[in-house]
Amino acid sequence: MANALIKADSFYELYERKSGIQDVTHYCPGCGHGVLHKLIAEAIDDFGIRERTILISPVGCSVFAYYYFRVGNIQAAHGRAPAVSTGIKRVHPESIVISYQGDGDLAAIGGNHIIQAANRGENITVFFVNNAIYGMTGGQMAPTTLAGQKTTTSPYGRNVNSEGYPLKVCELLSSLEAPVYIERVALTDPKNTTKVRRAVRKALQNQIDNKGFSLVEVLSVCPSNWKMTPVQSKQWLVDNMIPQFPLGVFRDKTAEIPNRETIRNTFDQSGVREKLEIPANEKQVQYSLQPKMDFANPKLVIAGFGGQGVLILGLGIAQAAMQAGYNVSWLPSYGPEMRGGTANCNVNISRERVGSPLVTKPTVLIAMNLPSLEKFDSKVEANGLIIYDTSLINKQPTRQDVHVLGIPATQMADELGNTRIANMVILGAFIAYTAVLNKEVVFDALPNFIKRKNLLPLNESAIIRGMEYVLNKVTN
Repeated sequence: MANALIKADSFYELYERKSGIQDVTHYCPGCGHGVLHKLIAEAIDDFGIRERTILISPVGCSVFAYYYFRVGNIQAAHGRAPAVSTGIKRVHPESIVISYQGDGDLAAIGGNHIIQAANRGENITVFFVNNAIYGMTGGQMAPTTLAGQKTTTSPYGRNVNSEGYPLKVCELLSSLEAPVYIERVALTDPKNTTKVRRAVRKALQNQIDNKGFSLVEVLSVCPSNWKMTPVQSKQWLVDNMIPQFPLGVFRDKTAEIPNRETIRNTFDQSGVREKLEIPANEKQVQYSLQPKMDFANPKLVIAGFGGQGVLILGLGIAQAAMQAGYNVSWLPSYGPEMRGGTANCNVNISRERVGSPLVTKPTVLIAMNLPSLEKFDSKVEANGLIIYDTSLINKQPTRQDVHVLGIPATQMADELGNTRIANMVILGAFIAYTAVLNKEVVFDALPNFIKRKNLLPLNESAIIRGMEYVLNKVTN
């Protein structure tokens, strides 16, 4: 019976994920993590939420929470636990998501993530352990290190003139409108530990009731890196940390916000076209060329020099596809020199929802210079398509397992009077070869991505010239 009282059911019976002795934690003597773990686990048990709890732990001492908690666990990159928590909660709103973080994580590289999650009012619970130091990696100065406090990277003490003042997270977040509950507590004596227990439960209850964002900052000790005994470290916390980080409730709107139902928010596409003032276009594909492969859901990488209209080409394809009723994404990427530097973009065209805008394995590559062809041709999926400008690229793609379409786009554009419309020549070639779009849809979309109206006829001519090149090539 005694053993049943010692360990909550939300802990593993044996900590098999850790090396060494598996019936005790690895935390240093006096460390507050173990006590906070116990308070959280007991609350999870008492609320009956273990089966739907997901604990997010990033880098730092907090990462080892997955050794101990018998709940769902996800390890996040340093500081990114609030972002991961947001994603999990949005997809599984019925889950109880706990972001468990230290000060070297949450207040440093994760500072923007916690601010944005709090500002959005995400319905998550954040437990923030503040021991004023980087505990896991050797005791370096953290954002919460006190003025004058000595660490391995501030051996003379933190100098506020060069390193600034310690960051006060509760005070910072309480200036935002959305958070529901923010409190700072401390693991010192039994009286304060009781307050920690109460705060932990309130923060979890808020999430259970769908009230919104809650954060509990827990002042804790780090005897090993503070180079003190556990007893000395607790007294140091009382004498030094609490005056700098006063305890108390900084925000509590719990009573003001009614309990809400658990609802998964989904994006409703109905009416979007009308909101964007996009005309309906139900025209069927005109140039059905019986393509050699299935282009129903192409994934494109379009690349070349800055100034060649690479991004406009991608934007134009995405715009036309959207107006044709496809789901699309357009993701640009370019170097610091827009004109003359390299640029590329990723475009997804799909009859299904697009999961990610990033294209790592394109089915279509459009290369407008040699460096782009050399960089991306190996990434094209087998049976994919490579379109390249033979005016500027003096060698053919080396791939034997893809379809290749070479077109002297720049030369053809020059013949039309402007080499800068080579991208539109390629657009015409692309739609003629793949039959993903037709001329009418593209022409309807032109005014939405070619802003200079006097250039519309010239761009239309370039598109037609590219289409004719492909049609003649296929016919011959």
